[in-house]
Amino acid sequence: MPDNATATATTKLIDVVGAAIVNQHGEVLCGQRGPGKSLAGYWEFPGGKIEPGETPEQALRREIEEELLCEVTVGERVCTSRYAYDFGTVQLTTFICRLVDGTPHLTEHEEIRWVAPKDMPSLDWAPVDHEAVERLSAMTF
Repeated sequence: MPDNATATATTKLIDVVGAAIVNQHGEVLCGQRGPGKSLAGYWEFPGGKIEPGETPEQALRREIEEELLCEVTVGERVCTSRYAYDFGTVQLTTFICRLVDGTPHLTEHEEIRWVAPKDMPSLDWAPVDHEAVERLSAMTF
């Protein structure tokens, strides 16, 4: 059994959601992870872990309220991608979202920035975000 427990720990699946929040100018909100966090300095889409009993959409609305102190509507799924980090495998589902209420506030990230889709690939993204960035950078909103 201990070998099995070790294997499970090293292949832990972390199910997360990310919001590609689009503003009225067609720009997407990007967040830079702060110091002291895993993947510090990398850019990501705001979001977080899906809690037991939540749908991905419910988790995303909750995370955005907690992280950015604003409300979004969750729209089309962009993609689901996986990346094996040293701390576990992250499975990220990214959705296109729109602001419903409030203005994003900096609480969890080092920096947040509105970026034109075509310019998104110039940021240093966390590896699991690359597929979504590639797809979104070809879109017009």
